[in-house]
Amino acid sequence: MVIRLNRAQPYALGLFRVVIGFLFACHGAASLFGVLGGSMGGGTVPAGTWPGWYAAVIQLVGGTLVALGLGTRIAALISSGSMAYAYFKVHQPESLFPLQNGGEASAVFCWAFLLLVFTGPGAVALDRLFSSRGGSARASEPAPEKAQAVSV
Repeated sequence: MVIRLNRAQPYALGLFRVVIGFLFACHGAASLFGVLGGSMGGGTVPAGTWPGWYAAVIQLVGGTLVALGLGTRIAALISSGSMAYAYFKVHQPESLFPLQNGGEASAVFCWAFLLLVFTGPGAVALDRLFSSRGGSARASEPAPEKAQAVSV
């Protein structure tokens, strides 16, 4: 069973990445364009306002990049940082715990994106498509010599 789960891990991680990125992008689209119910019960965030408009741009662009698996680690790092900022600047002053201050989404997104920084995009990501093209050019190069293991 563990072997099957390990084989499926890159695909599960890829699916996790797509879902988290899509949900994050939806938050940005709602704030910027008023779709999906809009921002805070309707409407949009006024352009250029700090920090709401900038957070919405990070959500839309970062979420889209993460969902596609394009520049995943950098997009996830920026997205994670923006959610950490949102939690500590907006939610945490109200109360310490996310359940009490309404910061559950910020906390979960922050940690989910931080996980993607360290794990990478998983399977079926545009990052993999572009890296395989570069890898095929390197396939014609001679392989470096392998280090010999020395037993003591």
